[in-house]
Amino acid sequence: MGKSYQDPVRAGNARGCALLGRRSAILGCVDDAELLESTVESRVIHRGGYLTFRTDTIEDAQGELRTRDVVEHPGAVAILAIVDGDVLLVRQFRTPVGRVLLEIPAGTLDRLADGSIEAPDRAAPRELAEETGYRAATWRLLGRFFTAPGFATEEMHLYLATDLEPIAGYAGPGTDERLHLSRVPVGRAVEMAEAGLIDDAKSIAGLFWLDRLTARGELHVG
Repeated sequence: MGKSYQDPVRAGNARGCALLGRRSAILGCVDDAELLESTVESRVIHRGGYLTFRTDTIEDAQGELRTRDVVEHPGAVAILAIVDGDVLLVRQFRTPVGRVLLEIPAGTLDRLADGSIEAPDRAAPRELAEETGYRAATWRLLGRFFTAPGFATEEMHLYLATDLEPIAGYAGPGTDERLHLSRVPVGRAVEMAEAGLIDDAKSIAGLFWLDRLTARGELHVG
């Protein structure tokens, strides 16, 4: 006979609750011990401008050795910038997919001279200014999420930027970026995401988040 099932919520496993923290209130107390992996060896394949590619040898909970390909990423910010009921979007060519995508403004966290990574709340205003020519008086961190946890460490920090004003003398994005700025009504942008006309993951997540905020009355964009 197979292993009998034990309801993790009724079991009240303390370790599972500690691992989940505040999320245990939603998921219940669970024991993830059989899912955990430990790294026994890590081999760097290539170090790029801001990405590092490595292959890890891990040991799973059953004692089996396996390999995992990992892309180290410093993290990034993405911004839902609202101007008079419109959301700011940028069109830019993305080499990995070979075409132009419509996205919310975003950018990678810089690595500082001492080797540390800059704070997201410092990077977000910089990226908004560089890509759109706007500055925001009001900022709100909406949340954080991993963009591709199956192989990458990138954590995206999603911000809402309101009370925007154009930056005097803005001369466009840096020479290493070519993009076009668009203003799209919030409702239309959400419809475009639903219809598959926006297929960038962070932008889809951000626009759906924005739709929830307006539906709950936390943000008025009209």
